[in-house]
Amino acid sequence: MTRSRIRALLCAMVVVMVPIPAVLAPPSALVVACSATLAMAAALSRWPYRGITLAGAAGVVTVVSFAVALVYQGRHQFVGLWLPVEMCALLLLLGRVVRRLPGWQAAVIGASLGVAVTFELPLRLTLRMPNPTVETSVLVCLMSFFPVAVVTGIALYLRSLDDRRVRAVARARRAQRLDVARDLHDFVAHEVTGIVLEAQAAQLADQDPERARALAVRIEEAGLRALASMDHMVSALRDPDERAAAEPPPTRMYGLADLPDLVGRFSATGGIPAELHRPEAPADDRSGDPDDDPDRDPRSDPDGERPENPAGETAGTLPREIESTAYAVVLEALTNVRRHAPSATRVLVSAARTADSALEVSVVDDGGVAGTGVLTVRRGEAGGGRRDRTQALTGKDRPGGGTGLISLAERVEALGGTLTTGRDGKGWRVRAVLPVPNAQTGTTVARSTGPAAP
Repeated sequence: MTRSRIRALLCAMVVVMVPIPAVLAPPSALVVACSATLAMAAALSRWPYRGITLAGAAGVVTVVSFAVALVYQGRHQFVGLWLPVEMCALLLLLGRVVRRLPGWQAAVIGASLGVAVTFELPLRLTLRMPNPTVETSVLVCLMSFFPVAVVTGIALYLRSLDDRRVRAVARARRAQRLDVARDLHDFVAHEVTGIVLEAQAAQLADQDPERARALAVRIEEAGLRALASMDHMVSALRDPDERAAAEPPPTRMYGLADLPDLVGRFSATGGIPAELHRPEAPADDRSGDPDDDPDRDPRSDPDGERPENPAGETAGTLPREIESTAYAVVLEALTNVRRHAPSATRVLVSAARTADSALEVSVVDDGGVAGTGVLTVRRGEAGGGRRDRTQALTGKDRPGGGTGLISLAERVEALGGTLTTGRDGKGWRVRAVLPVPNAQTGTTVARSTGPAAP
C-alpha cells in the first residue's frame, strides 16, 4: 500500500470517529456533531476533488459553522464536546487557505474562518452556559484569538517561502532558456549559415566530381557539428540526476585555443579568406595592436617564422568565462560577415593581450566589392547611422535576427569589458576588450581606454 493510500485511510478513520459520540446523545447533538465532522473532512481532504476546490469546501464549512450557531437549541455540554474538534479542524483549514489560495480568496475566506474560530465557536458555548457573563465570553474569545494569530503567521511565512521558490524556479528556467538561445545562436546558427552558403555555392555552376565531393564533405561536417551542439543543449536541459556518473559535462567551453579551427572552417566553407594573427603595433598606438615592440613582427617567433596558433600564448591562461566570451565574439562577427558581407575578400581576426594586460579581440572585414548582394538590407553604424551592407542568406522578412550583438554586448559588459562595432574603411570592425583578473591580487585590470573603432 502506498503512502498516499495510508494517509487517506487514516484521515477517513479520523473523520468517521468524530460523530460516534452522537450515537449516545440526544438527536439535537447531531447538529454540532455534523458541523465538526464536515470541518474535519474538509481540513484533511485533498483538494480539488471531483471539481470541488479548496475555496469552495472552506466556504461551505464556514457557512455551516455560522448556521449551526444560529439554529442549535440543545445543551451547552454537547457544544463543548465537539468544540475542540471543530476548532482544530477550522484552524487547519485556515492555514491551508492562507497558504494555498490566491490573494483575494485567501483574504476573504481566511478572514471568515478566523472570525468563526475567534468569536463564533466560543460564543456558541458561552452564550448557552447557565448564567453567561460578558467577562467569560471576552476571555474565551481572547484565548481563541491566539491560535488564530499563530496559524495565520505560520501560513503567511510558508506562503512567502512558496512564492520565493516559484520565483527562483522561474528565474532558473529563464536563465536556462537564455543559455539555450545563446548556444543556438552562437553555434547552431553559425553552422547552418555555413551549410546554406555551401548549398548556394553548389547551385551557381556545374562542378567537377572532386569539388562536389569536397563540398558534400564540408556540408556533412557542418551538419554533424550542429547536431553535436544541439545534443549538448538537450543534455543541459535534462535533470542532472538522470545523467550517468561518467557522462561528460553537457556544454563544452570553447576558448582561444579553438580560434584557429574556427577561422579555418570559416575560410573553407564561406569562400572568404580569413586570417588569425597578432596585431603589428602597441595597443596604445593603434586600436587592436598590442605588441610593445613596433620593430618586430608580432606574427613571427624569435626565428622569424610565423607560428601556427597565434593565440597559443594566451590560450588556456585566462579564466574560462573570458576565453569563452572571446570565442563568442569571433564566432558572432564571422557569422555576420557571412550574412551581411558576402562580397568581402579578406577577414582579419586578432586575439591578443593589450599593454594593460587586458584581452582584446577584433574581427575586421574589407567590405568587398559593392553590388554583388542578392538582397540588400541595412546594417547599423556604431552610433546609429545608416546601413548599407548586403545580406547573403535572407532578407528583411527574417524574424528573430539582429539580437546577436546586443546579447553579446551584455555578456561582455557583465565581465567588465566593452564591445564596439562600426565602420573600418569600406569594411566593418567588431572589437571587444575584456579585462583580465590579476592572479596575485585578485583584482581586475581596468579596461582599455584606447579610442573606439571608427
